[in-house]
Amino acid sequence: MSLQDKLAAIPESPGCYLMKNASGDVIYVGKAKVLRSRVRSYFQKGADLTRRIRRMVYEVRDLDWIATDSELEALILESNLIKKHRPTYNVRLRDDKSYPYIAVTMSEEWPGIVYIRKLRMQPKEKDKYFGPYTDSEAVRETMRVIRRVFRVPCGWKHPEQSRGKACMYYHIGQCTGVCVGKITKEEYMRVINDVMDFLEGRTDPLVKRLLKQMENAAENLEFEKAARIRDQIRSIQTLAARQKVVSTTLEDQDVIAIATENGNTVAEMFFVRGGKLVGQEHFMLENAAADELGESLREFVQQYYDTAAYVPPLILLSEEVGETEILETWLRQKRGSKVTVACPKRGEKKRLVEMARKNAELFLNQVKLKMAKDEQVRLEQLYELKEAIGCPTLPHRIEAYDVSNIQGQYTVASLVVFEDGEPKKAHYRKFRIRSAEGAPDDYASMKEALSRRLTGKLRQTEAFAELPDLMIIDGGKGQLNAALEAIRESEVLAKHWEGDSLTPPSNGKAPAETLELTQNELRIPEMTIIGLAKRNEEIFKPGESEPILLERNSKALHLIQRIRDEAHRFAITYHRTERGKAMKTSLLNEIPGIGPKRRRALIRHFGSVEAIRDATVEEIMAVRGMTKASAEAVYKFFRQTPS
Repeated sequence: MSLQDKLAAIPESPGCYLMKNASGDVIYVGKAKVLRSRVRSYFQKGADLTRRIRRMVYEVRDLDWIATDSELEALILESNLIKKHRPTYNVRLRDDKSYPYIAVTMSEEWPGIVYIRKLRMQPKEKDKYFGPYTDSEAVRETMRVIRRVFRVPCGWKHPEQSRGKACMYYHIGQCTGVCVGKITKEEYMRVINDVMDFLEGRTDPLVKRLLKQMENAAENLEFEKAARIRDQIRSIQTLAARQKVVSTTLEDQDVIAIATENGNTVAEMFFVRGGKLVGQEHFMLENAAADELGESLREFVQQYYDTAAYVPPLILLSEEVGETEILETWLRQKRGSKVTVACPKRGEKKRLVEMARKNAELFLNQVKLKMAKDEQVRLEQLYELKEAIGCPTLPHRIEAYDVSNIQGQYTVASLVVFEDGEPKKAHYRKFRIRSAEGAPDDYASMKEALSRRLTGKLRQTEAFAELPDLMIIDGGKGQLNAALEAIRESEVLAKHWEGDSLTPPSNGKAPAETLELTQNELRIPEMTIIGLAKRNEEIFKPGESEPILLERNSKALHLIQRIRDEAHRFAITYHRTERGKAMKTSLLNEIPGIGPKRRRALIRHFGSVEAIRDATVEEIMAVRGMTKASAEAVYKFFRQTPS
């Protein structure tokens, strides 16, 4: 069905739509109260579209839609589809998967305070989460304060683990003694509740309660306990003194302002608890623009609160976002009670929003200054590298290659790309090497990787249609000559060769150790290729017997090392992944009657060996190609094999 046919068939109901490009990739996800009118509006002549959306529409070649029963269902579905497809043109948080949280594990008998990097997709019902935070070091400092002030968590996950032996933290005064029975369960839970009050910014009730405990301890002549509580109160009051009273209504609210400049956009959040400004966070956004701040802010609110640990009863925004009622309904479901979303026009709330906006603009200014400084450093590195290795042009695009294996097994290669001194991760590629499997041969592996980059399907893509300004080969002369051999044999590069002086030997191959080609013989004036040996950081060039040695403090050397290390990291990560998969799959090799086809079918169906281990006979029989006898064999094997 053509795009025009699909536009004519769109229903008049709420739902989500998915725009796709020529490759079939989802490039934009949206929701609509009426799908038909919303989607068709993109393609009407003279439609008033923002620059970002105009670019998106230009790329659209296909679309799908999912009808829902209500706008609320469409809103929830939109969030899920954006997380799944990560479309190019949707506004999204940068690195939104890595923001840290503080978790209080209330689901455990003796709750702990835990630093986590990612909120669980299905959090345990009783656990409490605080975050996300953008400053991981600030979170760790908060954890240190909790241990120092409240003396939790214990060094043991459960008191019985200690076997009567106190943990290290107890000996240095940073544990309540739960590990050796110095505190009852009831007393310990009161401490945990105090920690949660502290994390929520509710310090006034906490201080009052601690003052009463201190007085009771003093009356009972427990002076050591009273002194400890006194020190806790002082620490909490010191932290509370840094908090600014910004609201006379003493209510909880989040204040969100958005600002953009020179293509950079930030969402600034103020967290107000009990009328006090207890913290702030800033989030960099992608694909947001100055002509659509309201829509960008709505998408940020939707993404942030989709995983936020706490939703306050009032959310103040710097821009009108539209469809406020449906957003409030969705947030009400998250919170469990009424939530108001407002864009204040005057008064105390307006001043608070303006303060958040000012902070967003100040942060953007810091980003601009840092980017200018970083750009200057990168340019200096590139110019110094050009002079050091004799590049004919400034190496704007650099490709680096590395090989990883363990005794010839699970051999892989990596290709990383840097443009203007910065990694371009969208162009990273990895290769599973076939020519050298079973025996360690870095030369053959490197040659295969280069050959596949130059002559395979990769060369036909837009990203790799042109050669880079510089190729960096991880290794010495042997690896470099293997790369040169791949270049010489490449039919794609035949236009660069002159004469027949480089005709390969009759066997079609040339030893990598003896092949020596100069840059002029390569006839590729637009590209330079070098090898980088790790031991002494020696740089080898084609046809030159002596290596280039740069000063240890050279900016050019630092750039090359950074690129080489990134190629190595990418290769070793892929190697470990492949090795891990093989080790898991190898367990299936031991099951009688399960051959390669059935092994592949089992892994494809269940996704992992662990899932197969947990499956019933009936579930295993549902896999294509499995009989009752083979399913029982798999089931019995895992019941006899320890986890």
